[in-house]
Formats: sequence, structure tokens, C-alpha cells
Amino acid sequence: MQAASRESYKVAADRLDEYARGAEPSAVATAADDILSVAALLRREPRLRRALSDPARSGSDRAGLLGDMLRGKIGADALDLLASLVSGRWSAPSELLDGAERLGVEALLASADKAGELGEVEDELFRFGQVVSGSPELSSALSDSMAPAGQRATLADQLLADKARPITGYLVGAALAGFGGRSFTGALTRLVELAADRQDRQVAYVTVAAPLSDEEERRLGARLTQMYGREVSVKQTVNPDVLGGVSVRVGSDLYDGTVLRRLNETRNALAKR
Repeated sequence: MQAASRESYKVAADRLDEYARGAEPSAVATAADDILSVAALLRREPRLRRALSDPARSGSDRAGLLGDMLRGKIGADALDLLASLVSGRWSAPSELLDGAERLGVEALLASADKAGELGEVEDELFRFGQVVSGSPELSSALSDSMAPAGQRATLADQLLADKARPITGYLVGAALAGFGGRSFTGALTRLVELAADRQDRQVAYVTVAAPLSDEEERRLGARLTQMYGREVSVKQTVNPDVLGGVSVRVGSDLYDGTVLRRLNETRNALAKR
């Protein structure tokens, strides 16, 4: 987002946090569902996106337009939060859509946080991503944007049934819808990071040939926390192809100490002789 859009989103996000502090988790989740339904409407209706982000209209005029359209169709809490969103200045209609999607997702995360389940939701999203990545057929079925959305949602619901919290299912639904214009797997990764960020944590993606023991994972997390000055949530991926060692990615930082990397470097050096 450009600067004006970021500021407008921040105002709405601050309003969401204030609302969530005084509301029941179920009420916040309901508001989140309403917000995401409006985001889906904005995705389908480019003319509406343009009207609600038109700089020639005042913020109150745009909020009034939104209210005229949606009053009685979504809850008052969601309408208030969305009115705050559209009242701001948006650099492009597409950035308003991104803001609405992000606000709905953050409302889901706030609901999980209020219920004391956010850490579990973070882990469930990551594990589901691992399951999907480990099966080419499943990954293809869920990532195929040409397949009917309802069909992909039904498949995801079947996979998550009795294995994940309802909020996790709603967030997977947001990923299936292409949250932030990302691929399904990219959206899942971003959702894991947003869940961690709401807990004031960063995510370290760790790839190993064999699983780390609990003590090894704890020591690695403590070391990374010391390096970054912020609690780090370690997410393990086991990939025998790396042969040994550890690869760690935190944000844009990559520390690759795997045997596979060293072999590749040796192979490349020999090829240049």
C-alpha cells in the first residue's frame, strides 16, 4: 500500500482493536465474517471499489454510500468498522480491497486472540500448509483458481473437520479466496505470519533433514529471539533432500547451513575450473 492507504488502514485497524477489546470473541468473529463478505463483494464489483475510494467524494459521503447499501444486510459492528475504512483516503481502488480483506482477517485473528486460541490457530494454519505442500494432487486441487470456489472450500472443510478450530477454517477460506492477491500457499504463509505478529512474534521457517528434538527447537528459538530482539516462533519442515544441517528463514533473511547447499557450492566451483 502507498502511504495514504496505509494511514487509512491504520485508522480502521486501531478502531478494530478498540472494538475487539470490549467485545465477545463470537461477536468479533461475526463482524469478521461480515467484513470478508463485503471484501468479496468489492472483489466482484470494480465500479463499487472505485466509488468507495473516489477522492472526489468526501469520506463521509463514501461512508454514507456504504451505509445506504449495506445497512440491515450486515451487522452494525462490521458496518461501523467498514465505514471507518472507506472514510479514509485510498491511493487506488485495489488498495481499498486489500484493506477490507486485511481488516476481515485481522478481525478473525482478534477473535482467536480474545478466546485465547491464537497460538493454536497459528500452528493449525502452518500444519495445514504442510499437509497441502506435501501432496501435489491436494495442492493442485486447492490452488486451482479455475475450479469452483465452493468445491475447493468443501474439500478444505473436509480436511479440517474435527482437526482445527472454526477460526482456522475461516482463515483457510480467506486463503482460498486469494487473500491479498496471493496464491493459496502464499496466502497461508502470510496468515501464519499475521497470527504471529499479533502475538508480537516473528516466524522462523526451519528446514531440516530429520526433526529437531524439543530441546533443539527450544535452543534455536531462544538464539533467534536473542538475535532479533523479539520472540521467534519456529516452524519446522522436514525435507530429507537437504541431507543434513539446518536452513533458517526469518523474513528476508536466509541462513542456509545444509549439506545440500555445501554440495551445490562445491559442484558449482568444480564446474568453473
